[in-house]
Amino acid sequence: MRTSVTLLLALAAGAGLAHEGVENPAVMARMELMKDIGAATGTLGEMVKGEVAFDAGRAAAARAALVEAANRVPALFEARESDPKSEARPAVWEDWDGFLAQAEAMQAATRGLETGSAAALRASFADLGKSCRACHEDYRLKD
Repeated sequence: MRTSVTLLLALAAGAGLAHEGVENPAVMARMELMKDIGAATGTLGEMVKGEVAFDAGRAAAARAALVEAANRVPALFEARESDPKSEARPAVWEDWDGFLAQAEAMQAATRGLETGSAAALRASFADLGKSCRACHEDYRLKD
């Protein structure tokens, strides 16, 4: 669990650096969405790790942002847009059905987040980490 939280926080931290110099607006929109996902995930991850006190209101807001963002993923990746700064692998479009399956897994994981208590959040957060990690392994360029 700690590995998932640490990985998600690291991914969120690096997202801002990758946006510099992006020229394609469609790619920028995808990157901004991933940055938003990283920020909301980071908020929850800090609570899970105990770095900040659990706050049910903030947790619920982060969950809502994740649910909304997860629902936008397929539409933002549908067109095969490119940019030298893009981190999307060609596999996104070459294996579109697989990518959609990963997007659906993320949507399910975000809907499954329980934000009523710190314990409930901890118990449900791992599924989000697994979903993000699986998609990034298959569809995101590695540094």
